[in-house]
Amino acid sequence: MRQIREVMRLRYGRGLAIRQVAQSVGIGRTAVNEYFRRIREAGLVWPLPENMTDEDIEKMLFPPDAKAPANPRILPDWSHVHRELKRKGVTLQLLWEEYRQACPEGYAYSRYCQLYRIWEKKADVVMRQYHKAGEGMYVDYPGMTMPVVDRGTGEVWQAEVFVAVLGASDYTYAEATRSQGLKDWIGSHVRAFEFYDGATELLIPDNLKSGVTKAHRYEPWINTTYQRMATHYGCAVMPARPMKPRDKAKVEKGVQDVERRVMAPLRNRTFFSLHELNLAIRERLEAYNNKPFQKRPGSRKDLFETLEKPALGPLPAMRFEYEEWKKARVHIDYHLEVEHHYYSVPYQLVKEEVEVRHTANVVEVFYKGRRVASHAKSFVEWGYTTQAEHMPQNHREHAGWSPTRLVEWAGQAGSATKEVVERILGSRKHAQQGYRHCLGIMSLGRKYGNERLEAACRRVSNLPYPNGRSIESILKNGLDQEPLMVTPVSPALVHEHLRGAAYYQSNN
Repeated sequence: MRQIREVMRLRYGRGLAIRQVAQSVGIGRTAVNEYFRRIREAGLVWPLPENMTDEDIEKMLFPPDAKAPANPRILPDWSHVHRELKRKGVTLQLLWEEYRQACPEGYAYSRYCQLYRIWEKKADVVMRQYHKAGEGMYVDYPGMTMPVVDRGTGEVWQAEVFVAVLGASDYTYAEATRSQGLKDWIGSHVRAFEFYDGATELLIPDNLKSGVTKAHRYEPWINTTYQRMATHYGCAVMPARPMKPRDKAKVEKGVQDVERRVMAPLRNRTFFSLHELNLAIRERLEAYNNKPFQKRPGSRKDLFETLEKPALGPLPAMRFEYEEWKKARVHIDYHLEVEHHYYSVPYQLVKEEVEVRHTANVVEVFYKGRRVASHAKSFVEWGYTTQAEHMPQNHREHAGWSPTRLVEWAGQAGSATKEVVERILGSRKHAQQGYRHCLGIMSLGRKYGNERLEAACRRVSNLPYPNGRSIESILKNGLDQEPLMVTPVSPALVHEHLRGAAYYQSNN
């Protein structure tokens, strides 16, 4: 009613035109004209009496109908309306049109919307959260863990529990994993998509390090593997903002329910493997998803089958293959290290920074977004995988190093150092594969001095496979400064009481 007071003040007190009044108050001229029509019919004059309340004005301008209609209008099923609004493309306008087709004497569109908003405010808090079907999958880990006993050793370790909740239906997935690490994090997402038999448009994680490399209120940095997994399933990653619990209220409630309905009932059971624990979790989870809602019809499973599942995107033909990404700088020997093995790249990229993608079977190297090398993954520790086309002509290293130059440098420290370098270069299929080790020995000479390096090399020269790590250990522990112990060969003992071998031969 304060708006009507202002309309009367501007028109009668200030003498503004209808258009100016409408512009000042922020309503349409039609509404302003309607107000003045009712004011004239009610006989109101400006200024209004001091004792007139807003309730008095409302009764004069908007009196109740003289008599109620004989047949009251049919009220829509607002819970059905609320549920239908979660479907893609469904609007209040469409639902009102369908309502009027079924009830031609029903409410007008404006009143229909007004009544729905009134009902919505009185509905359960969870129902008032507005989530489109198939739009979002909320993921997180509870603070609670589950103990698992190693059957062989009796050791008890704590399994993490991954939880995923669909926004529109609250349909929940949970599983136990070894950790919250990237591999388990990605694997849990893949299995969740397969559980739902479809993918949502959005993934809404918390700012877990496995998913978000660097948290930010508006532009978080998404982990490369996580981003590629989401792309594979046609999703977009939209992390919850830091310190904004409402962004992830859906999963917070889901996590709490999983702790109470799934994990707590299993607290007195002993599990000896993840598989055994996950079977028990799946059993409890099925009961939880099928449990009827308290304040609305159906269950999470019912809503999922009728509402959410049809809106999910199809799964790709191939399951996402777990991969990891890292940045590396190409060494002077045009190799780079991945999980304790060396792989070659084109020698022109020496000292350049590249990106490495590696899976269970493949190692790929990218330079400025272009793949420059691909290798079958090797599990030989500290071995080399070298492609001939990556090597420079005549096996000369791009920066000018050569076997001859390395051996000449080693000779400056001493003969033992020279021998060790020669043996390292000669033990490789390609001499360039030994450059990294020889340069490592060079750095030890700069750090400890050539005299100590020569002493350390003298100690390892008798080893079948001398290497830089052994030399570094000797220098670090000062063993090169201790006398080199040589075990003398003892001469044969001669004594009159010793019988000797001949004695036994003579008795035979």
